[in-house]
Amino acid sequence: MNELIIATKNKGKVREFGRLLHKDINKISSLVDKSGKHFDVEETGTTFEENARLKAEQIAEIIQQPVIADDSGLVIDALNGEPGIYSARYAGEPTNDVDNYEKVLREMKNIPSEKRTAHFICVLALAAPGEETKFFTGKCHGVITNSPSGTNGFGYDPIFIPKGYEQTMAALSADVKNSISHRYHAIKKFQQYLHSKGENIESSTYNE
Repeated sequence: MNELIIATKNKGKVREFGRLLHKDINKISSLVDKSGKHFDVEETGTTFEENARLKAEQIAEIIQQPVIADDSGLVIDALNGEPGIYSARYAGEPTNDVDNYEKVLREMKNIPSEKRTAHFICVLALAAPGEETKFFTGKCHGVITNSPSGTNGFGYDPIFIPKGYEQTMAALSADVKNSISHRYHAIKKFQQYLHSKGENIESSTYNE
């Protein structure tokens, strides 16, 4: 695999993918690097897997290269799985991280601490022209806080404390976060797949 396209324009995601995959892929690019192409994939799926497949397969068909797309989100038990697949736009359009997590905190205002369990989930879909799409899933369990804390993350990181820790995901260092995140666990499964295929290239570059 000479080049892998990460189907995202989110700089935070690109940085995470780059840090975790830099030893396994020769070149990692984002959709920003393919700005001359038209990438408007409507996420009409009802599950994380369906949405990841839609993005990966449609973009792989357009550019005729391997593409990995993720659909990630926050699943909160007390909110019957919300925000779920609507995590990125939970508070409406245009999308805004602060608006999203503040809506969660409002919805959970009267939820006691023992019932504030949640998990992040990441489903990766790897699509390539003429090949069957493959999926890799990772989760990170934890609880929702009563107020935001930390500046190192993005999305819902400021209100999520991972299991076994006392700080929010946004208050942890990048190294710690990258070793426990839902995306980390999904990418580790993807790495195992690459290694099983004999694809383990030493050098790597990635662009934000």
